[in-house]
Amino acid sequence: MSHDTSDGGQASSVPVAPNTHVDPHNPAGRKSFFGQPGMLANLFSVEMWERFSFYGMQALVLYYMYYAVSDGGLGIDQGVAAGIVGAYGGTVYLCSILGGWIADRLLGSERTMLASAVLIMAGHIALALIPSVAGLTIGLLCIAAGSGGLKTTCVNLVGTLYDREDPRRDAGFSIYYMGVNIGGFLGPLLTGFAWNTWGFHFGFGLAAFFMAIGLIQYVLTRKGLPASVHTVANPLPRSQYGKWIGIAVAAVVIILVLLFTGLLNPGNLADAVVLVVLVATILLFTIMLRDKDLSPEEHSRVLAFIPMFIATAAFFALFQQQFTVLAIYADTRLNLNFLGYEFPPSWVQSINPVFIILFGMVFAAMWTKLGTRQPSTPVKFGMALLAIGVAFLLFITQANTASVFVGWIVLVLFFATMGELFLSPVGLSLSTKLAPRKFPVQMVALNNLAVALGTALSGSLAGFYSRENEVGYFGTMGAITIVLGIIMLLAAKPILRLMRGIR
Repeated sequence: MSHDTSDGGQASSVPVAPNTHVDPHNPAGRKSFFGQPGMLANLFSVEMWERFSFYGMQALVLYYMYYAVSDGGLGIDQGVAAGIVGAYGGTVYLCSILGGWIADRLLGSERTMLASAVLIMAGHIALALIPSVAGLTIGLLCIAAGSGGLKTTCVNLVGTLYDREDPRRDAGFSIYYMGVNIGGFLGPLLTGFAWNTWGFHFGFGLAAFFMAIGLIQYVLTRKGLPASVHTVANPLPRSQYGKWIGIAVAAVVIILVLLFTGLLNPGNLADAVVLVVLVATILLFTIMLRDKDLSPEEHSRVLAFIPMFIATAAFFALFQQQFTVLAIYADTRLNLNFLGYEFPPSWVQSINPVFIILFGMVFAAMWTKLGTRQPSTPVKFGMALLAIGVAFLLFITQANTASVFVGWIVLVLFFATMGELFLSPVGLSLSTKLAPRKFPVQMVALNNLAVALGTALSGSLAGFYSRENEVGYFGTMGAITIVLGIIMLLAAKPILRLMRGIR
């Protein structure tokens, strides 16, 4: 969404000191953040604490489910637990559709984000204070719904800080993405330490505490956002309120019937989410492509997003296995003893954010330095698929090792992170650039749907993993993804033509 930062056209009258360089994208000389709009610092900080709580909780929840009751867990079957984690992760991104719809049609991005943050904190409190499966269910449902709304709207808020043609845009999203990963780095470390020292519920409680800090931070700084964040892009007519309330009630009733009849159960949750995401994706693409208000340019750009959607889903089907297969691998296959200290397996999930922190700014600087000479987005996506494919092939080298040196998982996650930096922040930026003006948030929701599909698949695929078939499992996953990466590189130019001037 393009945003006018000219203060009502008066920016040009601001006096400039002699010999002072004037940034053409910040003519008023406003306070900046690493050369970016100043408000990016506030969104960076808010998202950092929210991600701390999200990943801090997610680092523990798989182990909480499948550890024995005597060890503080719930004693759920390991494969079923991995499927639930995949389904939960997919539902987070699936809920981004709901968040995007509420933002575009009812509340606007800013108010939707605030309500979502409150819901997330309630979910963490439920996990910390309510015992057994009841606390798990309430907590995961609240966090999934809240995170879906926050993911979509926060990205859109970052997008409002830039004009579409601003060359700093990709770099700004990379910096924002680094904030996500500072939280993602600290969360598993501190909640893992609390789990190791005092038990699971103290770890969940720590996540709730830092989510509260993030929420307070946001409330104190929200006035600095552009006025456009309060705009409801496509307001829902009041005459349609009854229809949509009926649809919501019907959806809840259907889910409850499926649960009580056993057609929907913990063992098939991930597969169910995959199916729902596919249906939602087809519906959302169809709604946008058939909208008569779209210009030919906007229509072409939506079409261009389809292969990017497929590439994103394929990437995250492997990448999100760090919370399913790789988490089990860390617990059962890695030697976690370092200098006589046995660290919790959840700490492995802080490795990826470390690489993001180290290389996020490097990639941001690289894209800024290259400017219009940087690779096009389809080429970046192809490189990401190649990197994650190589990461999975590396597992094969340790298939016959009884106790795997933790350095191997570091190497695997290095390649996975390089792929993530080529795809994830760039994909967020791309979804805001290709978005039709009528659907600014729902286009970001489509990007999140691609991640939802991949994340749910990571739970479904986890059922095929076992210690005995590591070569077949990791080899097949890696080879298929590398082939998809090559196809994406070959198709880069046709996709670029559909993007109509967007790179």
